[in-house]
Amino acid sequence: MARIKQLSKHLINQIAAGEVIERPASVVKELVENSVDAGASKISVEISNECRDIRVADNGSGIHPDDIMLAFSKHATSKISTDEDLFAIDTLGFRGEALASIISIAKVTCTTRTKDFETGTKVKCENSEVKKVETGCAVGTIMEVRDLFYNIPARLKFLKNPNTEFSYIQELVQSIAISHPQVSFELKKNGKTVLKTSGNNELKHALKELFSNSITDNLKEVLKTDELAGLKISGYVSTPDFTRSSKKDYHIYINSRTVKCPVFMKAIDTAYKNLMANGKYPFVVLNLEIPAADVDVNVHPTKKEVRYKNTNQIFNFIMSGIHGGLSNYTEPEKTYSIKPEPKPAAERVVELHTKQNSLDIFYNKPDDEMSMEEETFEKVQKNIPQVTPETDQKQIFKPVEEEPEPEENIVGQYKNTYILVEKEDGLEIIDQHIAEERYIYEKLKSEKNVVSQLLFVSDVLTVSATEAELIKENLDKFERFGFGIEFTSDTELIFRKVPQMIAKVNPKEILSDILENIESDIDGLEEKILITTSCKASVKAGQKLSTWQMQEIVKKWRTTKMPYTCPHGRPIVKFFPHKEIAGFFQRNA
Repeated sequence: MARIKQLSKHLINQIAAGEVIERPASVVKELVENSVDAGASKISVEISNECRDIRVADNGSGIHPDDIMLAFSKHATSKISTDEDLFAIDTLGFRGEALASIISIAKVTCTTRTKDFETGTKVKCENSEVKKVETGCAVGTIMEVRDLFYNIPARLKFLKNPNTEFSYIQELVQSIAISHPQVSFELKKNGKTVLKTSGNNELKHALKELFSNSITDNLKEVLKTDELAGLKISGYVSTPDFTRSSKKDYHIYINSRTVKCPVFMKAIDTAYKNLMANGKYPFVVLNLEIPAADVDVNVHPTKKEVRYKNTNQIFNFIMSGIHGGLSNYTEPEKTYSIKPEPKPAAERVVELHTKQNSLDIFYNKPDDEMSMEEETFEKVQKNIPQVTPETDQKQIFKPVEEEPEPEENIVGQYKNTYILVEKEDGLEIIDQHIAEERYIYEKLKSEKNVVSQLLFVSDVLTVSATEAELIKENLDKFERFGFGIEFTSDTELIFRKVPQMIAKVNPKEILSDILENIESDIDGLEEKILITTSCKASVKAGQKLSTWQMQEIVKKWRTTKMPYTCPHGRPIVKFFPHKEIAGFFQRNA
């Protein structure tokens, strides 16, 4: 076996380059991040020669002439100096490996100048050898990388075709541009501009420049802070009815650093659970600001992996921030007034009777209880005292009439399934079943106790041994949503009660839907019960509705926190702008 010996500096740099520089996009990442850390407000990236020639120019602070030789040395950096600095990193770069790695696998020319000097410095690097001369240039830095991997032919063979490699570069520059809207970015390929941002420090404007209006028109702002923990999450997320086919559009950042974080992604997925269909994902741009001491970015040379000091806290903070951004609900302002004296029994019965037309009372009162109230009303109606001016003056409290809520402009019902609503700027088509399903789902989820209907007769239902065990272990969850289940044998059961709003539905059908695809997922069982109940209680597709019924469904749906999709993830409403409709018929809007 050969004797142990010290490797050359050049070979050490090439080995390190294998970790830091995987492909052309890795070079762009290191150079652009250096430009951002240098405080640049303009950064230009030019790609040519099948992605093997890269030029990055910025108007940042530049490199001091006395530091330029050191900048290309291994583990030389201006961003950290002590052990403590490693756990309080506020820059994108800090390892001091990038430039030393790049000059070992490419021919590099660096032209730089700081504002304190009239002239700049030009450095030429090849095979880890560095030579410098004085030159004239503007304040800032220009890094020119040529013939990438010229001395490592094996690495060249593993590169994909130039178009694919450029797509990685484009995604990278796009990602950094999103997290730094205050910086103007320009990306060119063979002299042609592919991407450009204005750098006006407005994130939504940057997203319009990088993507399209169709995306930005479907975004909701996320902004949540926790001053005590020093946490802040900001950005935009798409409404659940605007979906993508993959997680490629999860643009997530920690302190403006692009990361691939399973905790972050899981929080997004959990926030959108039951808002999107399986296989569909949102468009997300979120930046989590967290104290540097509470997150470790020194996990991998690419700095994309992170570890948190308190993972559960971060997960819940991100998830609640997204929920807050998506929510369409605000608490109504509370008004306070003098408490009225108790009303006589006769007046209380009258008030109760006048509310019986509401849908909520209809759902929550058993038939026998309704008839008892009507009978009581008829008995006391004859004894209600007539109100005279004299008695009216004696009233301590006089109710104030509330302004009636504006009615929806219902055009009609299409195929007895869709409600057509005329809006000032267009036409809404609302699916009646899933609109009501969303309302009932949220209503049930917020209620502590669901009103049940006792069943005097129930079919005996047979389940498998596995399903029986699952039900027995979770009887309290069924009870939580108004179901009373009693086992007559190990695998046979009957329903003693069901939620009143689905009392007319066959219990066997309910149980079958609940158990479908559960596969012993106890956490998913409670949600399945809730979804099934709200689905069965909702008005059906194909059911003819009166204008009043349509008004009620639409009015209640508009009060929901998440009015975009049903609990299964299907979109509830489709909006056609008036301009689009008029344009189709070649009319001026």
